[in-house]
Amino acid sequence: MVKDVSGATPENRPTASGPGKRAKFPRSVHLLRHSDFERVYKTGRRHFASRMTVFYLPRAEGHGPRIGFTVSKTLGGAVDRNRMKRRLREAVRLHWPEFHVPVDIVINPKKSVLAADFADLGKEISRAFEVVQQFAEKR
Repeated sequence: MVKDVSGATPENRPTASGPGKRAKFPRSVHLLRHSDFERVYKTGRRHFASRMTVFYLPRAEGHGPRIGFTVSKTLGGAVDRNRMKRRLREAVRLHWPEFHVPVDIVINPKKSVLAADFADLGKEISRAFEVVQQFAEKR
């Protein structure tokens, strides 16, 4: 099986979307279980940015990062919360981390994600991934 520089196999890495196709963000890179989210919140580290807080915690086994999103009901109605998640998912897909360290990442946005320029959002995601990578390399 062929692996890219992130250590993920081609089917485990978010893929670019073509004309008329939806972007793929496979379940293998999602953080899905409530217990995993709780573990990251309770024992992980935090990176604060102007539009989001990123929680991260290295895992003992696995390949590459897994990413989850949490958007509180206090940030708006379902339409706004879903728009925030879609914008964040696309920014993560475009700026996928190039490291292969097994780490769980939870992104918790602020209300300003809705009005933010998408390029600025991508820069914040990239910076957060750099911080996570630096921490993971120290371990």
